[in-house]
Amino acid sequence: MKHALTVLLIGLSMSAFGQASVAYYPFNNVISVSTNPNRAFWLDTRLQTNTTFGSLATTLCPLVNVSRKTQYNVYTGLGVRFNALNSIDNRDILEGYSLHVGVRVQVPFVPGLRAAVELAPYSRKDFKIGAFQSLLGLTYQFKKKE
Repeated sequence: MKHALTVLLIGLSMSAFGQASVAYYPFNNVISVSTNPNRAFWLDTRLQTNTTFGSLATTLCPLVNVSRKTQYNVYTGLGVRFNALNSIDNRDILEGYSLHVGVRVQVPFVPGLRAAVELAPYSRKDFKIGAFQSLLGLTYQFKKKE
């Protein structure tokens, strides 16, 4: 079920955004689908994959590239984390906020593949509890067919 949802999200994003990018952060169990990260502004959607029915923690991150080069891009942006399953037991869907600062570096000899490193401080919506998240993973950027 989890894999079917992932494939569906990737397929929808690719058709909607053309040059979509997919990332997987294995140490954090996060899969990410983004619009074209080579543009100045782009949108990243992240989904926790460590549980199927206990949580659908999703983070929407509008991001901006601070530096764009052929071999890498450095980006930053704010994120909003929500969980649609919270509405089942009348909890607030909004869970918290995050600040993302990262870099994606081209992997030599493999077109489209990039290594991603990101730091993302996170706070609950009431700002009483926070965490400092670090992400390490791989991304693949699909090319638009011409």
